Amino acid sequence: MTALSDVSVQEGALSTLRRGLRLSPEFRAGLAGTLLLALVATAGRVVVPIAVQQTIDKGLGATGGPDVGYIRTAVLLCAVAVLITAVSAYAMNVRLYKTSETGLAALRVRAFRHVHDLSMLTQSGERRGALVSRVTGDVDQISQFMQFGGLMIIISVGQLLVASVLMAVYSWPLALMVWLAFVPLALALRWFQRLISTAYTRVRERTGDLLAAVSESVVGASVIRAYGSEERTARRVDETVDATRTAQTRAQGLVALTFPTSELTAAIATAAVVVAGVLLGVDGNLTAGKLVAFLFLVTLFVSPMQTATELLNEAQNAIAGWRRVLGVLDTVPDVADPGEEGTVLPRGPIEVTFEDVGFAYPGGPPVLHGVNVSIQPRSRVAIVGETGSGKTTFAKLLTRLMDPTSGQVRVDGVPLGQVRFSSLRERIVMVPQDGFLFDASLADNIRYGKLDASDEDLLLALTELGLADWLEGLPRGLATPVGQRGESLSAGERQLVALARAYVADPDLLVLDEATSAVDPATEVRIQRALDGVTRGRTAISIAHRLSTAEAADEVIVFDSGRIVQRGPHAELVTEPGVYADLHASWIAQRQI
Repeated sequence: MTALSDVSVQEGALSTLRRGLRLSPEFRAGLAGTLLLALVATAGRVVVPIAVQQTIDKGLGATGGPDVGYIRTAVLLCAVAVLITAVSAYAMNVRLYKTSETGLAALRVRAFRHVHDLSMLTQSGERRGALVSRVTGDVDQISQFMQFGGLMIIISVGQLLVASVLMAVYSWPLALMVWLAFVPLALALRWFQRLISTAYTRVRERTGDLLAAVSESVVGASVIRAYGSEERTARRVDETVDATRTAQTRAQGLVALTFPTSELTAAIATAAVVVAGVLLGVDGNLTAGKLVAFLFLVTLFVSPMQTATELLNEAQNAIAGWRRVLGVLDTVPDVADPGEEGTVLPRGPIEVTFEDVGFAYPGGPPVLHGVNVSIQPRSRVAIVGETGSGKTTFAKLLTRLMDPTSGQVRVDGVPLGQVRFSSLRERIVMVPQDGFLFDASLADNIRYGKLDASDEDLLLALTELGLADWLEGLPRGLATPVGQRGESLSAGERQLVALARAYVADPDLLVLDEATSAVDPATEVRIQRALDGVTRGRTAISIAHRLSTAEAADEVIVFDSGRIVQRGPHAELVTEPGVYADLHASWIAQRQI
């Protein structure tokens, strides 16, 4: 099994962002135009300081008294420049929002599809709520930063550069003084960045834990109530809420340390400029207009530095989210689709061959040992054995939900790993033990195996399965909603729908995992009668718990402790001393109770 990757916090923030942007090229679409608009919007911010300087020095301070015409012209030009700045800022915002939403939508799709490319073992190694958090909550954090933080970074960087250049033009000594005042803050922010990065990575982890705990308590509500475990469940959720709060508070506390530091630095820089500027003005090296304009520019310079502390908060939260999303995208599927290079199997009954197949779950002992078996086309085979004997593992390897740790599985002589997923899923269908249903109508759930099937096709399939009378008893027939996870139906009815779905899909190999384990005796009889029609003409493998399935099969394969210990028709095996005869005797005794 390949575990979900976790991008190390040791990887720098810029490195993480660069990798993220490489994986999401949509973020870079139209970037040149957005940067041009940002440049115009940023340049417009220095129009007011320049206008003030010109008005004071050349308008109010003109020879012979104030020059009203010059002042009027300066004010009008300033107004036009501010209007252009506002329009550019609006256009920049719209472009940035559209680009970021397009990029984030693509990132969500990419991450979601990659999750589905991962093997069942990899997915089961991560709690469902935490896995969903990586695709939803973590991407939302990136969204907030890209739309607010990305905008502020573009404006702030431009504002810093323009303000720095103009300050140097007006008075390089004062500009140097301002820059030196902020050097300690810049160095401190780099140190804080590492601490906050670690803190927000833990915030995202705790948020994933919280979603996992909440989702489990909602999905498992009926079990919680049945066992009177509301208090214990609430305590568990409370613990995850408290852990999330503690992680968030610690991260916010670290960020809060940067705010007073930036305020203090800004105050020192402004006070120094006022004192030094007055002294330079007394010496005749700085006009009153330039000093006033310089103070405006200091404000423009200080504002991005103060904003940087807020951006640090958003950026580290987003980078933590990036790391978790990248952890999903970096995980290499251990059950991979060969794609275009893979083999497409022709339609027709399938022959299955296991060649010295062994399998062990990660960190556990082997559960299959050297399995060698060949299943002929059009045969109906029952796989039986005690719980934990390896029956379901055998079925998962056959349908390539997992790959063997040793040996090889072949279908029609082709190694299973060389068959395209599209061909494999079309030719081989597995009906799992739980018969999962989607929150839709009965028709939609049955049609899931063949999307172009008409209602007439569905009615015909249900009739052939002997389920027409059951369908007539439903309040709305095929339009009956099944509820979330099929909760509006009984367990047996959910299994009937799952069987009908597989029948409509018309596979060449049908794998039934405990097809009758969740049904009552009357429904079991109905399913057994229908299975004769479902399996006719195709290879069918049934993981049998109730041995009525084995009695109707052409051949029975008996597993014990991960090995095939018996094989043959039911009539022969039941008369031979061994595992199958014991299982059958036990099953008969239970039915007679």
